[in-house]
Amino acid sequence: MARVHPNMVAAPGAVDEAPASSAVDGPTTLTVWRKSLLFDCKGFTVFDAEGNLAYRVDSYASESGDEVVLMDAAGRPAFTVRRKRFTLQGEQWLVFSGEETRRPVYTVRRSGRGKTLAHVTACAGTGAGPSYEVEGSYARRSCVVYDGERRAVAEIRPKEVVGTDVFRLAVQPGVGVPLAMAVVVALEQMFARPSLLRSWST
Repeated sequence: MARVHPNMVAAPGAVDEAPASSAVDGPTTLTVWRKSLLFDCKGFTVFDAEGNLAYRVDSYASESGDEVVLMDAAGRPAFTVRRKRFTLQGEQWLVFSGEETRRPVYTVRRSGRGKTLAHVTACAGTGAGPSYEVEGSYARRSCVVYDGERRAVAEIRPKEVVGTDVFRLAVQPGVGVPLAMAVVVALEQMFARPSLLRSWST
């Protein structure tokens, strides 16, 4: 079986610097493993192109999974992803910066139209960036994220040999890598059956 995690120690500067990309000025490529490294936890462990720990999600089995924190290699919160309750617009997940959960910066809304999986919309008044659309199949780990001009800005692709529990996330320059991972967390919540993070689907 191919190695999932060649290195287990966070690289120096991993907190303040973006994960290493596969080429100069090219996309940032991450390997996403649908497994927590902590005992009795579900979640994600994410490695950069050099095999160093970049991000992680750890959700204890006793938790509902309706709120998930994406952390960097040092365990500092990057984004909190929380399910929106009592909405008439279909399943939605709110993305908050860090652990602050009063004002979301993005909304990820499940789509029921054609090949579009989800709409990622910047919340008004937060100074957040542009909005995006996700197309493809999360179940097959084959998705593309498009910006408003239909440019592919991020892509989820299966990793050879190791199945759907390990996949690649490639993020183009100019797009926040932590935000792309937060979108992956929301897609996991909405489309994975069973989901790693939601107790009702395990």
